[in-house]
Amino acid sequence: MRVLSNRTAVVVVAGLAAASFLAAQNSGFSTIPGSITPRTDVVVGEFSSPQMTVDVVLAPSNPSELSSLLANLYDPNSNNYHQWLGQGQFYSLFAPASTQTAAIADYLQASGLVLEQSSSPFLLRASGPSSMVAAAFGTTLLSYSNPKGITYFSNASAIQMPSNLASGVLGVVGLSNTVRMQPQIVRPQPLTSHPPGCETPYVTRKQLFDSYNYGTSYPSGYGGGPGCSGLTPSQDNAIYGAPNLGPRGQGAGVNLALFELSAYLRSDIATWALYFYGPAYTPPLVDIDVDGGPLSSYCPPGDTCIPGYAGDIEVDADIEMQLAIAPAARHILVYNAPNDYTGQTVLDEYTRIAQDDIADVVSASWGECENDAGTGYVQAENLIFEQMALQGQSMFSAAGDSGAFDCIASDGTTIVNVEDPSSQPWVTSVGGTSFESFNPNANPNPNYQAGVETVWNVDNLCNTSPDEGNFAGLFWCAATGAGGGGNSQYWGRPFYQRGPGVTNPYTAYGNGTTQCSLAGLGKPCREVPDISANADQYTPYAEYCTGTDPTSLCGTFSGSQIPPGWFGIGGTSLSSPFWSAIVADHDSLWNGRIGNANPLLYLLYNLDPNGYFNDITGIGQFTNNNGLFPTTPGYDLATGIGTPKMGAIITLVPQR
Repeated sequence: MRVLSNRTAVVVVAGLAAASFLAAQNSGFSTIPGSITPRTDVVVGEFSSPQMTVDVVLAPSNPSELSSLLANLYDPNSNNYHQWLGQGQFYSLFAPASTQTAAIADYLQASGLVLEQSSSPFLLRASGPSSMVAAAFGTTLLSYSNPKGITYFSNASAIQMPSNLASGVLGVVGLSNTVRMQPQIVRPQPLTSHPPGCETPYVTRKQLFDSYNYGTSYPSGYGGGPGCSGLTPSQDNAIYGAPNLGPRGQGAGVNLALFELSAYLRSDIATWALYFYGPAYTPPLVDIDVDGGPLSSYCPPGDTCIPGYAGDIEVDADIEMQLAIAPAARHILVYNAPNDYTGQTVLDEYTRIAQDDIADVVSASWGECENDAGTGYVQAENLIFEQMALQGQSMFSAAGDSGAFDCIASDGTTIVNVEDPSSQPWVTSVGGTSFESFNPNANPNPNYQAGVETVWNVDNLCNTSPDEGNFAGLFWCAATGAGGGGNSQYWGRPFYQRGPGVTNPYTAYGNGTTQCSLAGLGKPCREVPDISANADQYTPYAEYCTGTDPTSLCGTFSGSQIPPGWFGIGGTSLSSPFWSAIVADHDSLWNGRIGNANPLLYLLYNLDPNGYFNDITGIGQFTNNNGLFPTTPGYDLATGIGTPKMGAIITLVPQR
């Protein structure tokens, strides 16, 4: 057999690419499926920019083999069960063919665009004037204004590519700038007065109505944190039944990771850890910057980035939550990139986490509603999450803080929608609950109160009623929040998602557009959340966060707290790192990765639901829905399977 030299191979590939490009001129153009998101917002003009950057999302090679391998690695009856791929193997097996990449690159260059370095073989990055970019993809770019008055740009028609190239393209990222990641975190607003003790009852509807209508303050205090600021690590673990196994049940040897988009102060984490763990404890933080990090001036040309400390409240909360549940973890890897508007730096960061393959368990508390993400972007994410799943990395994400109406916070629209990346099939979606009337005060070892925990929806105010205290019910979905949940706009139901309640009266089925559009017609949709944990800002966790930089969010209020820097925090931003740390504890005890947690969690749910989870049933509870979807016995679209019995999840021994 004749072996080609590297130089000869390059010439052959270039020749094939040139041939493909010539063929493209004669093959006509085809539409990229799902590449247009219908817009109802006001058009304010044609979008024009002297320079913009796009990422063409390339389809993997051997897609059927990719799906088969994923199924086999998560099938306990397969010889490949949990035989994770090593670093770099995913690209070797499934990266796009070099001829395919070269042909598309040639087309982009012939269209006047300049190729740029990309973070992944699945992304082909190019830049040029907006007019050339629009022409290359056979579309028009328009500027819009959403109900919040925020302007953005997007392609006004479907993307067109040469027919002989189109099958290798999943979409194009950068033709819209609506992928604006938001932290899923909530604190009581407006600021409230502190009581003399921590025995404050749960906030009432009247207190909230008076507060929002007249600015009336009300007392607020919960848990044993400084100044009644919220639950302590001891209380977090005790309530959900953590086992007493020492470091082996506290993440020893495991690398936890966080996806972040903001700078933070390490000194905040040191102060928090000193208070709860004493001077002998050093938080095992490792900062890993992507695209220069959150303070970098780097931004893809034509994109908008927000450097600074605007999300420091999120970063601190995520780190402190993981440290509360897995204090013995080997490292907390804090991946951090500039927060941008097109999602390109976000993809770079997720790609880096997968490429490094040093994080055993990952949590992301940043997201956006699926409708703002777009088909091309979610498919680019999915390739990364498939890589993580094949490598045995566990990926968790917050399900959102606006109930069943996830777009309210980002763009003001009230469509029923769920959170991305939480809705991805290879991500574990974590919803929110509330302890409501149960306040452990300063008790360091409180027991779980069966039947008290509800879905998070403060006083059931998030709903579709036209009047709740002089505000529409949907106002409260954004103002006081509710746990995210519903059916995916893009994804079909994964093989692992089965069990009592999964098929229910609210299950949606693929219709080709607004319901799991990437699945077949009539196929059931991916449902979220998978699981839940406390996320109510009125039954909060104790956070410490300060700031002196002008961009710091914590710096705008935390200095006036009593004591300074300490306050209560909620949101599914807390329940996601909570669950990620539980799985780190499990990995530590069992000396290995479980990979994506969903196949195991649904298996346990089907084997012994009450032995591994607290079912949030809604029975006899006033708060019994997330604004649209009710809590029921078994799986539901408000709380998923339920909340953790930590000892059972970590040891795999059911708890009663």
